[in-house]
Amino acid sequence: MTESQRPSGEYPMYPSYGTGETAYPPPPSYQPDRPAPHRRARRPVALLAAVAIAAAVVGGGTATVIGRLTDDGAATAAGSGVVKGTTVSQTSKGTVAGVAAALAPAIVEIGATSTSGQSTGSGVVITADGEIVTNNHVIAGASQIEVTLSTGKKYTADVVGTDADKDLALIKLRGASGLKTATLGDSSKVAVGDQVVAIGSPEGLTGTVTSGIVSALDRDVTVAKDGDSGQEQQQDGGRQWPFEFGGQQFNGSTGESTTTYKAIQTDASLNPGNSGGALIDMNGEIIGINSAMYSASNAAGSGSSGAGSVGLGFAIPVNTLKADLDTLRAGHGS
Repeated sequence: MTESQRPSGEYPMYPSYGTGETAYPPPPSYQPDRPAPHRRARRPVALLAAVAIAAAVVGGGTATVIGRLTDDGAATAAGSGVVKGTTVSQTSKGTVAGVAAALAPAIVEIGATSTSGQSTGSGVVITADGEIVTNNHVIAGASQIEVTLSTGKKYTADVVGTDADKDLALIKLRGASGLKTATLGDSSKVAVGDQVVAIGSPEGLTGTVTSGIVSALDRDVTVAKDGDSGQEQQQDGGRQWPFEFGGQQFNGSTGESTTTYKAIQTDASLNPGNSGGALIDMNGEIIGINSAMYSASNAAGSGSSGAGSVGLGFAIPVNTLKADLDTLRAGHGS
């Protein structure tokens, strides 16, 4: 059989060397199986799906780790900045010194002149153009108001609105701009035992800082509504700061026209002149407006209003102020 006559699929004939015999070795006695065509192995669909899911989980975990590392990095970078919403530096957060340094420029001394004489109090700057909140009894009945900044610069101020029922007032400096402002916090988050800082101008000492804790919440404090009995007036070397608490009158008579409000009690030292100043939490946010304090009386007939703070002070919660701001700005206060 010649090569051309060999059936398709059979192995070729072994060559002959001219002897008439088939070359060694002889052809196999059976037809071997031809190898199957090479195919790419198919992985089961389920296996591929499992691998894909595993990859996604690992990838997600990696992304989470990277995200955390990124967030930590951002937090670290922010560590040299300030506490959000305030001017307290991160490195000074939680310290009396840090809070005092950040908030002192936003606390002012207020001098009010009326027919009853001179009164001294404090105020809190809340806008860069000179809006200042204080107590109504600090400026009630005043014919002239002079405000002294922590820098010593003086401004004349006008009354924008008052609310005698809440013992709050809003005044505005003439021609002021670029002032340091305070951040109003949330008094609903205040708890008994929280550390606080008070800044004001007791006895005319602008920018005086004291500290203590929140002693109690929701104390009923009664103060005078009219200027004649309510103002912190300079009389015979002493100052009047009358209020009622627990059915008793302190620092003189509040008169017949009074108002009662819920107050934060603090043992931070407050003295005449602190009225209208700030009670501040350790994040540097205003939580109250200082409004009343008890000063132990000296000997009868001494002519002095008291011997100083005994750690019994009260502040109007800042949420009361925030709820009243629109009314004060509209000049519709009582």
